[in-house]
Amino acid sequence: MSIIEDRLNEKKTTVAEQVSTFESGNEMAATAAAQINYHLMGYFPITPSTEVAQYLDLMKSKGLHDIELIAADGEHGSAGICFGAATTGARVFNATSANGLLYMIEQLPVQSGLRFPMVMNLVTRSVSGPLDIRGDHSDLYYALNTGWVILTARTPQAVYDMNIMALKIAEHADVRLPVIVAYDGFFTSHQKRRVEYFKHRKDVQNFVGEAPKGYPVSIDKENPVTIGAHMNGDDLLNNCYQQSEALYRAYEVYQEVSAEYEQFSGRKYQVLDLYEMEDAEVALFLLNSAAESSKDVVDRLRAKGIKAGVISPNIIRPFPAEEIRNALKNVKAVLVGERADSYGGNGANLTHEVKSALQDDKDNNTIVLSRVFGLGGKDFYADDAENFFQAAISAAEAGYAEKPFDYYGQTPGEPEKKLEQVITPMTGDIYKTGLIKVTKDEESNKLKVRIPPLRQLTQKPKRFASGHGACPGCGIFPGLELFFKGIEGDAVILFHTGCGYVVTSAYPYTSHKQPFIHNLFQNGPATLSGTVEAFFEMKRRGEIDIDDDFTFVMITGDGGMDIGMGSAVGTALRNHKMIILEYDNEGYMNTGSQMSYSTPIGHMTSTTTVGKNKPGKAFHHKDTAQIMAATNIPYVFTGTEAFPQDLIKKAAKAQWYAQHVGLVYGKILITCPLNWKSEDRDGETIMKAAVDSCFFPLYEIEQGETTITYNPEAKKKRIELSDWLKYMGKAKHMLKEENAHVLREFENEVERRWRILKVKHDTPFV
Repeated sequence: MSIIEDRLNEKKTTVAEQVSTFESGNEMAATAAAQINYHLMGYFPITPSTEVAQYLDLMKSKGLHDIELIAADGEHGSAGICFGAATTGARVFNATSANGLLYMIEQLPVQSGLRFPMVMNLVTRSVSGPLDIRGDHSDLYYALNTGWVILTARTPQAVYDMNIMALKIAEHADVRLPVIVAYDGFFTSHQKRRVEYFKHRKDVQNFVGEAPKGYPVSIDKENPVTIGAHMNGDDLLNNCYQQSEALYRAYEVYQEVSAEYEQFSGRKYQVLDLYEMEDAEVALFLLNSAAESSKDVVDRLRAKGIKAGVISPNIIRPFPAEEIRNALKNVKAVLVGERADSYGGNGANLTHEVKSALQDDKDNNTIVLSRVFGLGGKDFYADDAENFFQAAISAAEAGYAEKPFDYYGQTPGEPEKKLEQVITPMTGDIYKTGLIKVTKDEESNKLKVRIPPLRQLTQKPKRFASGHGACPGCGIFPGLELFFKGIEGDAVILFHTGCGYVVTSAYPYTSHKQPFIHNLFQNGPATLSGTVEAFFEMKRRGEIDIDDDFTFVMITGDGGMDIGMGSAVGTALRNHKMIILEYDNEGYMNTGSQMSYSTPIGHMTSTTTVGKNKPGKAFHHKDTAQIMAATNIPYVFTGTEAFPQDLIKKAAKAQWYAQHVGLVYGKILITCPLNWKSEDRDGETIMKAAVDSCFFPLYEIEQGETTITYNPEAKKKRIELSDWLKYMGKAKHMLKEENAHVLREFENEVERRWRILKVKHDTPFV
């Protein structure tokens, strides 16, 4: 059992009353933030840190804190929000993971270099590619050079305690730097353990103290300051020196604050967590949860007479070199286990820092072994810890490390078990029916499309094989397959990160019958534009021989047109010959149904909770079709599976424009029964109601001219917005009397957009 958890059973005298419970690391990070009552949190959903914002949103709906929660368009935006807020002297909080940290990373040195405190929880996760959403430390290691203080938390209890200590350290007059609290994704973030928390948030606030005054801020009109002025080399050197000195001072401040916190809470967090290290001859040096898993093994080895111990730092920036030298003074061999690698460096970051610390002790002869383990959330069991100890014991006995650096747990693979192709490639004529005719009307400069009855298109093979992992009733693949019924010939398909990607390409399986690419959430359009241009350049040089009807399609959804909007607009302005197709499920469904900018006002998500203080999302949904139309691309359309002929015709037009003119953008509405809280069987009904209520109008913008392709008013089929909302549990609260004002605002906005669209339909080029 964890030493920290063990101490919870001890009788102790504390300054403040505490309550015992079983909670996860993410819950405890949110609890600490709520009790501190930060001014602001800028956030963006990414697994496994997403829950922190979700819990805070739920707490806010219950009136448990006053933190202003701002949903950013991506992690780069969330870091900018936090930095801007910090310049005012506000207390600021954030949480992220993996590629989210990397996306915001250029903002982090700005925050530390300009000395604005804040606290960010880094819920560690593997950095792609390939994509793996489980926990290792590859993201944490990128943070080592950002100039932030970094605390590491092994248990949910430590997550709570260190979040309280972190703000006090960050704001200390000798530090004035932002702080990261890093803990293991899923191992610590999601697993519930016994914890104690302070019953009264006032006690937490008294410990942290008032936000310090007297420092330069951006909102002091009597004392205006310039923040982030350009510096030359001499000044920058001085600035960086001062920052460096502050980071080293954080070492003493950490000890000071942890001593105060021990008196306040009864829990002690020394610079190093040392387990049976007083006389240890062999040791493991491990971060976070793996250290906890190794302590039982130490007990077993001690029972056999082997003097084993475990070292785990509670702070790694600044790096506790002196304590490490002291802890390893009499150790014959130490194995540094790292959940990340510094490729080509013969050991990852902490290995070299441990070696560097020992180098300064001329009398130290400790043999240092390095093992990369547990990548992508690969479990670390007691047997693995025992194998680590055995490697250290062997080195101690031999007097040297036979293999100083290695990966642990890797398998070389067997040639006879290589992956065989299961799906016969489908190319060329198999996707050409000859039944779809697209011709250009020279007089109107628009395309005319003739399609056969739908039953004749059923013979056309699907682009995605069965066996994917989509939820029952998911609208992504029926919608995409219907769209592709209108695409003739071969295609290269790129998916943004999202449900559509995750459920179709889990190694070693794939549901994709044609070439498939995945890249990051934020830059799919740019990626495919590079693919397109390289294709045409190689074709121009005669290096490849591929038919001209090759079609390039990028598929986005699950909020991808939030974080990926900048890339999409840039790609549109360059007018590459490709299609961007958005499946709109009105949220970040792949990370747990968080709010996206396409979520309608009032709708419930995991970060727009419905409660006595909150009636759902607070602002209107983004109209991506109109945004993309403003880039003057040749063709924009909306569609839905509920109107199949309309969608197939638009797909055929999209292909023609993508092959002959330039970029096409299409948006199709699809259902997500799991997170919309709707019946699986009601998908088509819900989509038709969305169109008939004019929430999701069907139209196209061809060469700048808008045409409504289905007008429910003209067909006398228009329904009330409430007749659409009633099908979805996420929106039923809007039909209650106490939320009538939200429904009324939603209805007014839908009507406003519909009227504008009708004017554009009636007046070309408006």
